[in-house]
Amino acid sequence: MRPAQRFVLPLAAALIGVAPPALAQVELPRESPPGRVSQLAGLTEIAIDYASPAAGGRRIWGGVVPYGRLWQGGGHQAPRVRFSRDVTIGGKPVPAGAYDLSAIPDRAQWTVILSRESGGEAARLVVRPHAGPLHDRLTFSFPSFSEDQAIVELAWERVSVELLIGLDTSRQVGATLAGLDSTWRTYANVARYMLETKRDYEAGLHYVDQSLALREDWFNVWIRALLLAAKRDFKGAASEAERAYGLGVKSGDPIFPAPEIKKAAADWSAKDVAAR
Repeated sequence: MRPAQRFVLPLAAALIGVAPPALAQVELPRESPPGRVSQLAGLTEIAIDYASPAAGGRRIWGGVVPYGRLWQGGGHQAPRVRFSRDVTIGGKPVPAGAYDLSAIPDRAQWTVILSRESGGEAARLVVRPHAGPLHDRLTFSFPSFSEDQAIVELAWERVSVELLIGLDTSRQVGATLAGLDSTWRTYANVARYMLETKRDYEAGLHYVDQSLALREDWFNVWIRALLLAAKRDFKGAASEAERAYGLGVKSGDPIFPAPEIKKAAADWSAKDVAAR
C-alpha cells in the first residue's frame, strides 16, 4: 500500500456514521402530527389523543383503509380516549379511565371498539357513517354536548361517524349533595342550580328551605322568590321578593341587585292581580 493510502483509509473509516452538524439539527414536519381535543360536559371531562394523517387526495374508505378490517384510527397507534368519570356507551357502562379506540369500517355501518389498556374490550357498538364536508386531516370533535350526553365525531375525507356518550351527571350531583356540609350558602347554590339548570323547582324549594333554616339572607330569599315565580305562584314570589329587598337594603351587600329585585316584585304583583 502506498503511503498516501495509509492515511486516507483510516480517515474515511473514522468519518463513517458522522452526520453533518447542520443536517443533524433539521426538524421536519410529521406525516401524522398528534392532536388532542377535550371537553367538560356535566361533571365529566372527555379527552382524546390521536394522530392526524392527511387524505392528500387519496381514496381513504375502501382504499387506504379497507372495509371489513380492523383499523387503528390513523397513525401507528390507536386514538386514546379518557373519561374522568363513569359514562355509558351504546347503553353499556364504561368506568372512568383511558381506552384505545379502534373500528371496523364498512359502507353501511361501522363497529367501534373501546379496549382497556390492560387488554379486553370495554365496549363495542355499531354506528352508521354519514357523508359530510371534506376533512383532509383525520379529526375528532365535540359537535354538541349537554349535562346528560356528549357526541364525539370522527371525520376524515368525506365520511364522519358519531359516538353518543351518556353522562351520569344527575346521579353524580346527587352524590355530591348527599355529602354537603350544613352551610346556608351551599344549599342556596344547589337550589339555584336546580332552578337554572335542572328546572326541578320542587327540589330547588327543598334545598332553599334548608338554607333558610340555617340563615335568612337576601340571597336565599331571592332564590326562593324566583323558584315560586317559575311555578307561577306570583303572589308568593312577590312577597318573597319584597322580603329579599328589605334584607338586602339592611345588609349593605355591594352585590345586592336592588333594582332587579324591586322590579321583579312589582311585575309579579301585577301578574297576581291580573290572574284573579
